[in-house]
Amino acid sequence: MAIRGYGWSGVVLVVLVGCGDSGGRDSNSDSAFTTVPVTATGGAESTGGAPTTGEGQTSTGPTSLSGATTTGDPVTTGDASSGGEASSGAGPVCGDGNVDPGEDCDDGNDVETDACTSACVAAACGDGLVQEGVEPCDDGNDVETDACTSACVAAKCGDGIVQEGVEGCDDGNQVDDDACSNGCALPGCGDGIKQPAEACDDGNMIDTDACTGMCQAAICGDGFIQAMVETCDDKGESKLCDKDCSAAKCGDGLVNMAAGEVCDDGNMVDTDACLGTCVAAKCGDGKVQAGVEDCDDGNVNPNDGCSAMCKKEVAAACLNNPKWTAVTCTTTKWMWSSDKAQAITLADANTKKLLWSGCSHAPYADTCSLDGKGWVSTMEYVMAGCNATWYHLGGEYTGNCGGHDGDKVRRLALTQNDCYDY
Repeated sequence: MAIRGYGWSGVVLVVLVGCGDSGGRDSNSDSAFTTVPVTATGGAESTGGAPTTGEGQTSTGPTSLSGATTTGDPVTTGDASSGGEASSGAGPVCGDGNVDPGEDCDDGNDVETDACTSACVAAACGDGLVQEGVEPCDDGNDVETDACTSACVAAKCGDGIVQEGVEGCDDGNQVDDDACSNGCALPGCGDGIKQPAEACDDGNMIDTDACTGMCQAAICGDGFIQAMVETCDDKGESKLCDKDCSAAKCGDGLVNMAAGEVCDDGNMVDTDACLGTCVAAKCGDGKVQAGVEDCDDGNVNPNDGCSAMCKKEVAAACLNNPKWTAVTCTTTKWMWSSDKAQAITLADANTKKLLWSGCSHAPYADTCSLDGKGWVSTMEYVMAGCNATWYHLGGEYTGNCGGHDGDKVRRLALTQNDCYDY
């Protein structure tokens, strides 16, 4: 068989030869290995010739031995079991420190976190391996919205990428009062960050402090009772709440029409233009308005001493008055004061409206007077308390009353201007 030379020198060729015993062995005797140095000098092909034997001999041309080919390394040309077949050395291996064809790199180790992976591939973002000192993270995908961006940087608020399930927004800036806060949250009332559309934002949703849960400054009339400031807030005036959010009260100076007030001058005085009941003063209310009314007898009836305009009446009060009638007779006695402590003369009793006429013990009617003049009431009364308070005036007898309880009597007015309402 021909052998192609490869220009190697100093090659040792191991040749399998047969050894006989002292008397010579046949072809079935034990085999032995012989190492023969061979020098290939060129690419000439040998077509035959005797093999070179012995140590130190050099072949000057291609050599063929028992069909073996010179390879440049010691070659086993046969053994007992192989029948002369040759075996070759191992090929390239990742991790041997040599960059072989098909390898990006080979740093001779199996560390995954350096610049060259254990697969002899240059480390790169997205390979799923965190390169130490270079990448903070590497999740092996190009999804921007998870915890590790496609640039192999850990996601964080302010990077301009909205991390799904974690951030509500991310505008990549540090402006707190724009559409996305510095905490990467969408703006909302109660987040503590005042937005342009908010009057205030105190970070809570409490309606009773200075900033309501709608981020508006608390004011009277907003319907929320501001603690320590307002007593009530009915969104305006009501029966129980004034327009300044204080409890409605007559005399507080605030006219609360919902509470039935017509006026409120801030006091409880009854003699000014607004009564203590927050009703405007008027003639006939029984309260004499200072500087306005001369009198006020609680009605607006004329001819009762106080006119319908609350002026004192000086005109005749008895004429055409159904409560009085003219005296029709005279008597020498039986004129009375119904209160001897206040009046014991005709004049005093007449002025104080304590003068009476009549006696059932005498033949005189109770429509008489001492001089037959004057006016008596159309209503008849029965005397009571004679001994205690009544006093006998003028005529034949003047003194205390005695034993006249039960007598019928009438009121007596001496002139037409002395009549009064009763």
